[in-house]
Amino acid sequence: MTIECLKQKPVSFMQKTKGFLGSLCGKIWKVGRDDPRRVIHALKVGFSVTAVSLLYLMEPLFKGVGENAIWAVMTVVVVLEFTAGATLCKGFNRGFGTMLAASLAFLFEFIAREYGKVFRAIFIGASIFLIGTSTTFLRFFPKVKKNYDYGVLVFLLTFNLITVSSYRVDDVMKLAEGRTYMIGIGSGICILMSLFIFPNWSGEDLHNHTVSKIEGLAKSIEACVTTYFCEEERDVERDEMISEDQIYENYKAVLDSKSTDETLAHHASWEPRYTWQCHKFPGQQYVKIGSVLRHFGYGVVALRGSLQTEIRTPRSVKLLFKDPCIHLASEVTRSLMELAYSIKNRRHCSLELLTEPLQQALQDLDVALKSQPRLFLGPNTAQNTPKILAMLTSTAKQKYEHHFSSINMDSPTSIDRKPKGAPDGAGKFLRPSLSKFAITSLEFSEALPIAAFVALLVELVARLDLVIEEVEELGRVACFKEFKCGDDVILDVDRRKSTEINLTSFASAE
Repeated sequence: MTIECLKQKPVSFMQKTKGFLGSLCGKIWKVGRDDPRRVIHALKVGFSVTAVSLLYLMEPLFKGVGENAIWAVMTVVVVLEFTAGATLCKGFNRGFGTMLAASLAFLFEFIAREYGKVFRAIFIGASIFLIGTSTTFLRFFPKVKKNYDYGVLVFLLTFNLITVSSYRVDDVMKLAEGRTYMIGIGSGICILMSLFIFPNWSGEDLHNHTVSKIEGLAKSIEACVTTYFCEEERDVERDEMISEDQIYENYKAVLDSKSTDETLAHHASWEPRYTWQCHKFPGQQYVKIGSVLRHFGYGVVALRGSLQTEIRTPRSVKLLFKDPCIHLASEVTRSLMELAYSIKNRRHCSLELLTEPLQQALQDLDVALKSQPRLFLGPNTAQNTPKILAMLTSTAKQKYEHHFSSINMDSPTSIDRKPKGAPDGAGKFLRPSLSKFAITSLEFSEALPIAAFVALLVELVARLDLVIEEVEELGRVACFKEFKCGDDVILDVDRRKSTEINLTSFASAE
């Protein structure tokens, strides 16, 4: 038995190792397939690090620069980022922080050399304490933290290295000059690789990210309405799986996008490419669009909550409002897809084509609601009112009796009334609340969920106006192409699959 176990262990280990390697290769392939630019960026970093390492590996170059070549390697590793804007931002912060720290260190060194060695040591220690304290406190300012935090860190590090080294090294000017040159060489290689060799632009990422967020909200609304009016009854299993479906993933990407939008907008402000096409890249306008999209996304979250209500609307009641609700949701989806398409292709959209179908859909829904007044008010409101009041009074009386009984149970005299064999604290539990039973007993309870669902749809239309305004402002600031009557866009939203955009005459107009 023992020998067989020993023979099986190597086989089991090999199988686990094979499974782990297969899973690892699958994850690596997925990361590269999702965004091939990641593979290109990895190759760019590897090539850049190899290039600056030649300063150390090649003997003629090493004799010229010495051990300061390591600063070029460190600069490439730290500064070279995925996008050009992030690289320029880090490169500027590192260069400016290094130059400012070197200048200040030389000034302090010039002052300290005029006096004795003891005073020089005290002066260096005091200056390090003063600069370290002030720069660390400076990092707490929001504007500095957001834009220049890395530069402040480089300034503090460089100042301490130069100032402390100057106490033991005689020619500190040569030391600082060599390090500055190596940092400049490393930063130059990073800028060259970022701007001219397969560049990735933060502005383009922010642009595409905004388009994908709008499309995701459109798909979420479509999925919510389709699920709500589906013919099959929802079961418990399906309700538990809703948190993992496409609705959740789409609006979650919008609600969690604030930090990403602000970072991309900040990095895009450093990129020179968009100043050639337009006066200035409107990064802050994209941030505003992200803000109104999050406001719109909270409405989608509430709409999704209607799929998990405890009080169910009968299918017969849903059928009364199915067509106008689906029509209104499809118009909201179509408007969002048209806005996404206009941003993607950098052209203005027609406000008439967006608002007129929405107004017509709202009118159809209003007619459908007015055609069923008894559903919300009951057949005879005056006769139903005493019944409702009597039911509410009965419910209040029951709650009072429960509250009174709980008080008696908590009193010392209630301990003797506890049944024999019952565990401690068993007498303190109350009966379940009858609030749900009281609500479902009301004659208009069947209309409550559908009324809430319709109200949320109308609220999404109101919030859509804010999105349209910000997109129009983006088109004005970013110099989008004007909309022409021949630039009709037909949006075919497939309810079973993904959304398709079919262009009719926009391509021919260009």
